[in-house]
Amino acid sequence: MQRVSDQDSSLREGESLLMNSALYRAYLEERKEILKHKWLESEKQGHDIGFEKALLDWILHHRAGWREGRRLE
Repeated sequence: MQRVSDQDSSLREGESLLMNSALYRAYLEERKEILKHKWLESEKQGHDIGFEKALLDWILHHRAGWREGRRLE
């Protein structure tokens, strides 16, 4: 059985790997764009449209262009 300090160390290492992974950073960048879209659309409509609606709208109308722009950078 692992000692508690060994488990803590393993968790910290796993967290570090996650935080430094390209996939996680890409997820955070995409999430930031979705939240920005949610804010802009909510302002236009005069009420909070909610994350799910913003997510679906962003995926349908903006995701492909955003990804293409990132790929070209």
